[in-house]
Amino acid sequence: MNDWDFHRIRRLPPYVMTEVNRMKAEQRARGVDIIDFGMGNPDQPTPPHIVDKLKEAASDPRAHRYSASRGIVGLRRAIAQYYDRRFGVHINEETEATVTLGSKEGLANLAQAITSPGDIILAPNPCYPIHAFGFILAGGSIRHLPLPEENFEERFLQTISSALHHSVPRPTGIVLNFPANPTGHCVGKEFYQEIVAICKRENVWVLSDLAYAEIYFDTPPPSILEAKGAKEVAVEFTSLSKTYNMPGWRIGFGVGNERLIGALCRIKSYLDYGAFTPVQVAAIAALNGPQDCVDDIRATYRERRDVLIEGLARCGWHVPAPQATMFVWAKIPERYHNLGSLDFTKRLIQEAGVAVAPGLGFGEFGDQHVRFGLVENKQRIRQAMKNMQSFLLET
Repeated sequence: MNDWDFHRIRRLPPYVMTEVNRMKAEQRARGVDIIDFGMGNPDQPTPPHIVDKLKEAASDPRAHRYSASRGIVGLRRAIAQYYDRRFGVHINEETEATVTLGSKEGLANLAQAITSPGDIILAPNPCYPIHAFGFILAGGSIRHLPLPEENFEERFLQTISSALHHSVPRPTGIVLNFPANPTGHCVGKEFYQEIVAICKRENVWVLSDLAYAEIYFDTPPPSILEAKGAKEVAVEFTSLSKTYNMPGWRIGFGVGNERLIGALCRIKSYLDYGAFTPVQVAAIAALNGPQDCVDDIRATYRERRDVLIEGLARCGWHVPAPQATMFVWAKIPERYHNLGSLDFTKRLIQEAGVAVAPGLGFGEFGDQHVRFGLVENKQRIRQAMKNMQSFLLET
């Protein structure tokens, strides 16, 4: 007996980062300093006023009892106020909002709530793995939507329309993630308006992942809920992980369509009692407190992005600068295309002491790319670029 005897495990491919992590561990065991851009794990501290609120709340013995699966009232109210301030969208805190253990948990459990065996879900490829595998684990089937490199919004809308027309049975839903992990693609309000119109006409749900709403370097990204009629078909998830450097806290939220939020809440009521109450109280302090810390976090990622892009260019590796997210999505230099992303990643570890995420880990259409997470400071980024020069510029 082994894992492959279990139905749901059989639907999960081997995790490509397992081999990368093994190689990193081997090199470190030999004393090699690996500069690691592989995981999108923020390295900066959580702002002090948020940590202080956690300590204060945790000192109350009553806070250590079971919490509320949907989230405490104060946090759902803070979520609604955030959407009103940031997007001009009214959210009913009682029926259109729920607290999640990060956006990943919300997406996965909503997939369990709305997916029947054989249902088709449309998902971008490449994409963050839970966008596809949350539905695969729920028994659904994924129709992959390749992401165009040019005229993005127009061509991606065409791809979506074609998939809706040709899929049998008709898709249950579509997953969107803008700003996108791993590619950094962004879209405007007009794109969302078109999506909402299409999905209302075709009777298809929309699940939007807005985890990088505040990690942008140009125009603030919109919410799909800003589109007219969006709450008739759409729900949106976001997280405090990247915005406030709180990845380990596991706190996020879902908002939007009352029916979808209700379905998620019902599933969650059987699975958890909600996040630890002091974490939720601290999340209120994050959303309602001073936001200059978010400006500082954004500025740090911008500086790191610029140092990385400039350093890659000096190595002869010309990569477009992302407009948002904490990632740089880089097409493998042409001379290494035949390697694919996994073998190219192994070469970088072995020959430059630099670790990245192979694009294959985000879907088959990502295999000619690698992803850099902006999780090393500027000095370490510059050192990584020096390490890579001889490898990338060798004749």
